[in-house]
Amino acid sequence: MAVADQVPTDSGFVAKTDGADVIKGIDLAGKTAIVTGGYSGIGLETVRALVGAGVNVVVPARSREKAETNLAEIDGDVRVSDMDLGDIGSVTRFAEEMTGSLDTLDILINNAGIMANPLTRVGPGWESQFGTNHMGHFALTLGLMPLLEKTPGARVVALASTAHKVSDVHWDDIQFENHDYDKWQAYGQAKTANALFANALSRRMRDSDGLAFAVHPGGIFTPLQRHLPLEEQVALGWLNEDGSPSDLAKMGFKTPAQGCSTSLWAATSPKLDGKPGVYCEDCDIAAPTDTESPMARYSGVDAHACSDENAEKLWAISEKLLDEA
Repeated sequence: MAVADQVPTDSGFVAKTDGADVIKGIDLAGKTAIVTGGYSGIGLETVRALVGAGVNVVVPARSREKAETNLAEIDGDVRVSDMDLGDIGSVTRFAEEMTGSLDTLDILINNAGIMANPLTRVGPGWESQFGTNHMGHFALTLGLMPLLEKTPGARVVALASTAHKVSDVHWDDIQFENHDYDKWQAYGQAKTANALFANALSRRMRDSDGLAFAVHPGGIFTPLQRHLPLEEQVALGWLNEDGSPSDLAKMGFKTPAQGCSTSLWAATSPKLDGKPGVYCEDCDIAAPTDTESPMARYSGVDAHACSDENAEKLWAISEKLLDEA
């Protein structure tokens, strides 16, 4: 997959389509899904839509109590299991539990993440945004591969972001050990890593007819912004000084129910058959970034996030990091 493969499909949906509408009419009854971060923000809405379509959903959670409270309103087959993406031992235990208790896994949505937090480290010293957003999901997906491989047509969705445009992977110093930490560079690196992960994973799922995709969900107010002070969100143009959404946010931001739609489209749409590893946004395959457009920072996908060579390079690095953890 390369940037040339980024050809929109004319999906018939618009950016602010609700997730439940995207999967309406698709027979998902009895299928099984795992949704990380499925008890907050767009993850919660993803679970709500899937359960409403008859999917059996497992939500791994760092806070079981919070997850069970938030999911209690959803009427259907949804269960919570313990897992912390920042703790590889915890991820391994969850994956082993799932491979021992599930017969198949039709959909894996790697939705959870952290954004623009102060420098912290997880695992054996990984920078936390890379360690949680990428390495935690990398370990989880590898652990679940036995299930994915025996489920024909399984799909994996990795939540990336338009923030991939902020930074490629810092190949010479991924963990910010030898150069100054910048929270947005770190977030951009992690989101590029999510996109490259889907690219490389798609080749590893080919023999079982599985597919993997990267997704930019759009701008949405969720707990993802918890590390950003009011002043910074005002400076970014997201909020007014009184904390209310700005005119820009009202125009461009999605609701959580709309924010889950591209994940659900990537997880289910027949229009993506035969298009492994592509990067999606607004319920369609994203076009390559139009550098002449005033919206270039916010739409389309940059070539560095679609590079097969970079994807394989990151995969090898990630395997080595996991082996050393």
